[in-house]
Amino acid sequence: MPRLKISERIRITQLAADRLRRGAVSSMLHKPPFRWHFAASAAEQLLIVPQDLRTADPSFWDEVEVGHFGLAGMVASAVDVSPFDITPPSEAWARELHGFGWLRHLAAVARPEAREVARVLATEWAMRHKGSGGGIAWEAPVTGRRLVSWVSHSGFLLEEADAETYDILTESLGMQLVRLAAAWRTSPSGYPRLVSLMSLLFAQLCISGHESQVPETERLFVQELRRQILPDGGHISRNPGVLVELMLDLLPLHKCFSARGLKAPPELAAVLKAMLAMLKYMRLGDGMLARFNGMSVASPAGLATVLVYDDNPGILPAEAPASHYVRAERGASILIVDAGAPPPLEAAAEAHAGCLSFEFSVGTELLFVNGGAPAASSAEWRSAARATASHNALCLGEKSSSKLVRHKMLEELVGGPPIRYPENVRARVHEPDGGVEIETSHDGYVRRFGLDHSRTLMLGATGRRLLGIDRLTGHGRTLRLRKDIPFAIHFHLHPGIRCRRGSDPNVAIIELGSSDDVWWFRLEGARLAIEESTYFADSAGPRRALQIVARGATFGETEVRWVLEGES
Repeated sequence: MPRLKISERIRITQLAADRLRRGAVSSMLHKPPFRWHFAASAAEQLLIVPQDLRTADPSFWDEVEVGHFGLAGMVASAVDVSPFDITPPSEAWARELHGFGWLRHLAAVARPEAREVARVLATEWAMRHKGSGGGIAWEAPVTGRRLVSWVSHSGFLLEEADAETYDILTESLGMQLVRLAAAWRTSPSGYPRLVSLMSLLFAQLCISGHESQVPETERLFVQELRRQILPDGGHISRNPGVLVELMLDLLPLHKCFSARGLKAPPELAAVLKAMLAMLKYMRLGDGMLARFNGMSVASPAGLATVLVYDDNPGILPAEAPASHYVRAERGASILIVDAGAPPPLEAAAEAHAGCLSFEFSVGTELLFVNGGAPAASSAEWRSAARATASHNALCLGEKSSSKLVRHKMLEELVGGPPIRYPENVRARVHEPDGGVEIETSHDGYVRRFGLDHSRTLMLGATGRRLLGIDRLTGHGRTLRLRKDIPFAIHFHLHPGIRCRRGSDPNVAIIELGSSDDVWWFRLEGARLAIEESTYFADSAGPRRALQIVARGATFGETEVRWVLEGES
C-alpha cells in the first residue's frame, strides 16, 4: 500500500471538508423553514414532456411479465412480490431500480398491462418514500435520474390515471424536486454531481412554479460543466464513455430551454459541440469508442443517437491536447494512443494504468484492443481490468505503471480506489513522408526501478505498416541494475482475431476475424509468446482472447523493436 503524499493528504482533507460543508447546507435547506425557497412542493402542471433519447428495449416487458427484473446486468426474481421488497443483487441494480430508467422500456410496449405495471410501481414508490429516509433511493444522482424519467414519461404514467393516483404521483414529483434542490450538494465529486445538477435544472424547466430557481441552478450547472468538461471536449475522468451518457441528457436539456422560450447558456452549446468532436476523435474503425480509462461495454445505439446531432460529419479535430490522447489515421488503419497521466484523484476511481497503451483497427476490424472495463455484473474483474497487464503497454517487474491509492476515507469520497502515477508523460507528433510518428514517454516506473519507459509508434502512409520501439532507460542517467528485471510488452488481440506462430519463433501471423486480411508481427530484442488474454468490455461478460507478449529482462537499458505489417 503506497504511503500518501503530502499533496494527497491535503486533497483528502479538502474533499472531506467540502463534503461536510455540502452535507450541512443540504440538511439545513431540507428542513421545513427553508423549503419555501424551492417553491411548490407538488408538480401542479408539467409544462414540457421532453424526449428520452436513450434506446428502449421492449423485451424488458417480457421479463417483467414473469416476475424478472434485469437491471445493471443482473436479474432478480420478483414473482408475487414487489421489486422494492426483494434483496437487491447489487447496489448498481438497486440504483437502476430506484432511478426508473426502465420506464422507457415499458413505454415502448403498446400494451395497457405494461402501462398499468409502470403506474403501479411508480405509485408504490411514491407511497413508500414520502420525503423522509435515506439510502440508495435518495442518493442525489438516483433522485435526479428518477425525476428525469418520471417527467420524460409523464404522459405514459399520468394519462387516464384516476384522480388519486394522479395526485400521488404529481405530489411525489414536486417533493422529489424539492429534495434534490437541497441534496444535490451531497453528490460525489465528478460525473454524479453533474448528473444531479443537470437533473435539477431539467426538472425546474419542465415543472411549473420553479421558474425563479432556474437562473441560480443554471449558474451552478455551468460552473460544474466548466470544471468537468475539458477544452477539447473530453471529460475530466478521461473516460470517453462518460461523454455519450452526458450527451444523452444534455441534448434534451438544451431543447427544454427553447421549449420554454428561454435562451440556453452559451456554454452548453459550446460544450455539446466540443464533446461531439471528441467522440468522433475517439472512435475506431468499427465505429465504437476506444477502451481507455473506464470505457466499458460499447453502446452502439447511444453513440449513434448523439452523432445524429453532428453538424460537421466526417470532420475530425486535429488533436486532443487537454485529454491527452493522440489519434492517427492512414489508409484504412486507425491508431489511438493514451499519452496522458491519470486524472485528478477525485476523478480517478475508474481510471486505468494504461499509460502509453494504444488501440489499432483496420477497416471495420479491431486488431489490438485494451481489455476495457467490465460491466457492472462482472465487478469482481474490475481490479484486473485496471492493471497495466490488461493494456497494450509495457509492464515492468510484473507491476503496473500506476499505483492504487488505498485509503478508506478517500475511497468513500471518490467512489473507489483512485490511481496515481505516472506524473510526467510526454508526447510529440511528426508526419514524415506521409506517415505519422508519435514519440511518448512516462516516469511511472522511476520510483520502483529508476527506469523511464519511452515508446515510438510510426504508422506508414498507407496504414499497412506500424513500427514500434519500446525503450527502458535510466532516469536522467545511465543505470546498471543490481539484478535484471523482467518485462512484458502486451499486445492484446480482439476476441474475433486468430493468431499463430510463424516458422520464425519471433514472428506471429494474425488473421482478421471476418476477412481474408493477414498481418505479420515481427519482434526484435525480446522473446515472442502467444498467450491467453481476457477481454472485459463485452456485454456477455469477460471473454477469452489471445495476446502477443514480448518477454525479456532489462539490466537498466533495453530496446525492443516490433513491426506489424499487412500483406499487400
